[in-house]
Amino acid sequence: MLVSRCTALTYDPARLHEPEHATAAALVGLARRVTALTEEITVLDRQVTPIVQSAAPRTTALFGVGPEVAAQLLTTAGDNPDRLHSEAALAHLCGAAPIPASSGRVRRHRLHRGGDRGANHALHTIALCRTRYDPRTRAYLHRRIAEGLSKQEILRCLKRYIVRDVYTALRADFAALTT
Repeated sequence: MLVSRCTALTYDPARLHEPEHATAAALVGLARRVTALTEEITVLDRQVTPIVQSAAPRTTALFGVGPEVAAQLLTTAGDNPDRLHSEAALAHLCGAAPIPASSGRVRRHRLHRGGDRGANHALHTIALCRTRYDPRTRAYLHRRIAEGLSKQEILRCLKRYIVRDVYTALRADFAALTT
């Protein structure tokens, strides 16, 4: 709605030295660019969705995994097939492997900062989707909050659990592709 209103703004090209007209011209240009990019994204999504669903039907069937997330996970796994010998290796590759970060009597872990940031973002997207819409994940979230964990620590744990699901699905999808 805001983009369409900005597209409809009018300005006088001869008066661009005035802030009102310069601002309107800038907003019109930005709105046109946003519209063009949105159309391009829509076309690309229509093209990518069937490809990803045919290449990785088990991965796209996971709760919270859409075409973009599945494409990112396929890209990460496909670029490193020799490194995916276990789910722990995938977790390390995605930056979701727990690393000890204890201090004194406090025992805690943090996520591995290395790995593919895009894959880590894909896992984060799945985790956020599941915490919002999946009743089992919501129950897990409430249980872990009651145990005293922070939301950041819970998301770390969720990402590691999600890697287990993704690894199993990706292995099955890759096996189906090679046969």
